[in-house]
Amino acid sequence: MFGRVKPLDAILATAEKKSLHRSLGAFQLTMLGVGAVIGTGIFVLTAEAAQKAGPGMMISFIIAGFVCAVAALCYAEMASMVPVSGSAYTYSYAVMGELIAWMVGWALILEYAVAAGAVSVGWSGYVVGLIENAFSIDIPDLLVRGPYDGGLVNLPAMLIAGLVTWLLVIGTKESATVNAVLVAIKVSALTLFIILALPVMNMEKFEPFAPLGFGGIGAAAASIFFAYVGFDAVSTAAEETKNPQRNMPIGLIGSLAICTVFYLLVAAGVIGSVGAQPQMANGIGLEPGSAELTAQCAAIADQAVVCSKEALAWTLREIGWPQIGNLVGLAAGLALPSVILMMMFGQTRIFFVMSRDGLLPASFSKIHPRYNTPHVITIITGVFVALFAAFFPVGLLANISNSGTLFAFAAVSIAVLVIRRREPGRHRPFRTPAIYLTSPLAFLGCAYLFYKLDEKSQLLFVIWAVVGLVVYYAYSRSRSHVGRGLVEVHEADADAPPQPVPPID
Repeated sequence: MFGRVKPLDAILATAEKKSLHRSLGAFQLTMLGVGAVIGTGIFVLTAEAAQKAGPGMMISFIIAGFVCAVAALCYAEMASMVPVSGSAYTYSYAVMGELIAWMVGWALILEYAVAAGAVSVGWSGYVVGLIENAFSIDIPDLLVRGPYDGGLVNLPAMLIAGLVTWLLVIGTKESATVNAVLVAIKVSALTLFIILALPVMNMEKFEPFAPLGFGGIGAAAASIFFAYVGFDAVSTAAEETKNPQRNMPIGLIGSLAICTVFYLLVAAGVIGSVGAQPQMANGIGLEPGSAELTAQCAAIADQAVVCSKEALAWTLREIGWPQIGNLVGLAAGLALPSVILMMMFGQTRIFFVMSRDGLLPASFSKIHPRYNTPHVITIITGVFVALFAAFFPVGLLANISNSGTLFAFAAVSIAVLVIRRREPGRHRPFRTPAIYLTSPLAFLGCAYLFYKLDEKSQLLFVIWAVVGLVVYYAYSRSRSHVGRGLVEVHEADADAPPQPVPPID
C-alpha cells in the first residue's frame, strides 16, 4: 500500500530534464500568492462568517490564518527541497507512496475545481449587485442564483467560468499579465474599503461578540479557511522559479502575511460600521445559503450584511458611500476572475503531472499545437467549474473545496516530518522551525477545521474519496509508471506543460 515511492532524485531529475525556463523571483511569487489568495474569501465569505460567528469572526480569521501559517511552513520546506510542479501530490509521492499521493492529487482536483466554482458564484454576486445599483434595475433571482439559494440557475457565474477557460486555452502569457493588473486592483479596493470603514467603527457593534459561542467561531474558521487557500498554487510554479530554495518560502509565507493583515482590517471595518449579528430562529443560527435564511432575509428586505451577496460593497453603501460601494463592486467584478484563473491553472497542472506519472490518461497532458496549452484538460475542467457555479451556493462550494484542501495540507504536514526523519542529511535550503511542534500543529489544525465543516461537505468528501479509490484500483494502479518500474528519466517525461507564469513586470 505504501511501497510505491517515487524517489526524490528521480523527481528532481525529471524536473531538470524538462528544463523549464526559471524566471520568477520572490516578489513575483509573493504577488502570485496574493493574487491567488485575496478573492472570494474576503469579498464574499465575510457574510458567511458573520452568519456563523457574528463579530467573533475576527477570531475565526486568526484561527484559520494560524492553521494556514503552520501548514505554509511545512509547505515551504517541501517546496524548497522539491522544486517541481504538482504541489502536495508530488511531495506525498516522494515520501508516503503512490496511494497517498493519488488521494492527495484526487483531493486537490476537488479543491481547485470546486473553488473555481465558488469564486465564480462570488463574482456573480458582486457584478449583479453592481448592475442593479448602478442602473436601478432588478434582475430576477431565477437567473442569478442557484436552486439552493432561491433561484434556478446562476448564468453570470457560468459565463465567467467559460471566459476564464477560453483565456487559459489560448495562452497563459496573457493570463499572467492580466493577473498582475488585477492583483493591484484587488489590493487597492480593499485598502479603500479599510480607509472608509475603520473611521466610522462603533465598538458597541462588537457586542455580543460570540452570539453562537465558540462552536460558531470554529465553524466560521472552517469556512473562512477558504479565504487563505491559493498559496499552495504558488508551489505549482516551483519549476519556473529562480533560486527556488530561497524564493519559494518567501513567496509562500510573504503572501500569507500580507493577506492576514488585510483580512483582519476588513473584518473589523464590516463589524464596526454596520454590525455583523447572525439571523437566528428559535435561538439557533440559520445555515448560510439555505432557503430558511433566504426567506428571513427577504422578510427584512436584506437589511443585514449576512444577507448580502456583495458584503463589502453593501457595507459602503450603508455608511454613505454608494458610489465607492459601486466602485468596490466593479473592482471585485474585475479582480475575482484572476482567482478563478489561478485555481483552474493549478487544477490543470495537477492533472498534468498525474497524467505524466501514468495515473491518468496520457490524453490529459496533450498540448494544443497552436496555443501550446493543455487544452483537453482545461476544457474538461472548465465545463465542471461552470456546472458547479450554476447550481450551488458559494458557501457550500467553499466548504467542499476546503475539505479537499485540508486533506492535502494534512498530508504535507506529515510528509515533511517523515522525510526529515528518513533522510536527515538531504539538503534543505529552508528548514521548518520547531518541526516536531509545527508539523503536528498543522495536522491537528487541519483535522479540527475539517471536523468543524458542515456534515454535507464532510459526506461529499468521503464519497469523492471512495470514488477516487475505485478509480485508482480500477485504472491507475496498473498503469502507474512507478508501479511498472519506470522511475528513471524518460523522454516522455520531458513533455513540459507550457511555461505557466511569465514574470510579472
